[in-house]
Amino acid sequence: MTAASHTDDGPPAGLRRLFRVLGPGLITGAADDDPSGIGTHSQVGAEFGYGLAWTFVLSYPLMVSIQQIAAEIGRVTGAGIARNLRRHYPRPLLWLMVSLLLVANVVNLGADLAAMGAALTLMIGGKTAIYTLLFGIVCIVLEIGLSYQRYAAILKWTTLSLFTYVAVVAVANVPWLHALRSLVVPELQFNAAYATAFVAILGTTISPYLFFWQAGQEIEEQHRHHAKPLCLTAREAGPELRRIRLDTLIGMAFSTIISLAIVFATAATLHASGVRDITTSSQAAEALRPIAGPFAFAMFAAGIIGTGLLAVPVLAGSAAYAVTEMAGIAGSLDAKPLSARLFYGTIAVTTLAGASLSSIGIDPARALYWAAVVNGILAGPLMVVMMLIVGNRRAMGRVTISRWQRTAGWSATAVMIAASALFLGFTVIGA
Repeated sequence: MTAASHTDDGPPAGLRRLFRVLGPGLITGAADDDPSGIGTHSQVGAEFGYGLAWTFVLSYPLMVSIQQIAAEIGRVTGAGIARNLRRHYPRPLLWLMVSLLLVANVVNLGADLAAMGAALTLMIGGKTAIYTLLFGIVCIVLEIGLSYQRYAAILKWTTLSLFTYVAVVAVANVPWLHALRSLVVPELQFNAAYATAFVAILGTTISPYLFFWQAGQEIEEQHRHHAKPLCLTAREAGPELRRIRLDTLIGMAFSTIISLAIVFATAATLHASGVRDITTSSQAAEALRPIAGPFAFAMFAAGIIGTGLLAVPVLAGSAAYAVTEMAGIAGSLDAKPLSARLFYGTIAVTTLAGASLSSIGIDPARALYWAAVVNGILAGPLMVVMMLIVGNRRAMGRVTISRWQRTAGWSATAVMIAASALFLGFTVIGA
């Protein structure tokens, strides 16, 4: 073997190794930029321009700390968050957490699938309701019909669709000096709209379904490699925890960059042209057409569909992990459908339930709003429970988190609880 870092018939060896390391963290980070998140970031860019860009610098370390903890719970204990709740905490707490997660996920699924249907309607015409249902069916078939290894590979490549938003920024005439300064110099406003937008960014960034998904995916990876939980093989913990850290750092950085690209693109086009009110991702795509040109519009709309194909399975899959763990039943994307009926049944039911929301007259924009409320309410308490689990030696064995990681995790939890309280406070005052 030579010292060359690449071969003539493929990418550099270092890049191939890095891509193999990337998995649950990358997919989780990319799924964070789902169509409903795109709608939120578009609204932030349209209404406030670059004024809230600094919040992504704040949210990145919070995302990394809590998602890394979720991943370590799965890999160290060999069990997901719901199963750890079942093992170590009162059953009513387990039922409450999973019930709230299911409600939030179904509503999120409805908003995402409706946005995908609307984006396809913008591109080729037709009926949004039919496209919404078809996208739901396609996602169900992929999750049920493919093995975990092939399915995970498809999800990993699907993340490339998010680069469409980087392409939009490239043609959006962004004032880069102003945009980059906004990352470190907050343009604060003391009003309800600004505070709600701040909480909305945190709510779409730190979402409970991502906790359950990344923990579940680490268990899938453990099974695929025929490995034991790290609580039983503490000597092997070092390399695995470093892999999780790298995967999470890159995955959350990818998510943050794409989110910023959406804010910058809509700030440079919609906000600069006086458009201030965007409630859905498809509305943002349509608004871009006369301002940024047909290329930017088409790229933005295509990206909504690509991110939806990534996020919908993650939403449904996280619900399936939670339900089967709550019931004390094994569930896996690698299992045959007939041997994991509850797992795949949950995927199918939650996806179809989400797809049906638009057909029964529920406004996707309102659905997105209430999904944010439920996610905000659930995230803080669930993060408290996760921090208790990683500090529980009965669950984690001898594999404990560092003092820095513990401080970062509790800080993220405190910020999320405070933001959720602020959000609910302004909602009550506004009502």
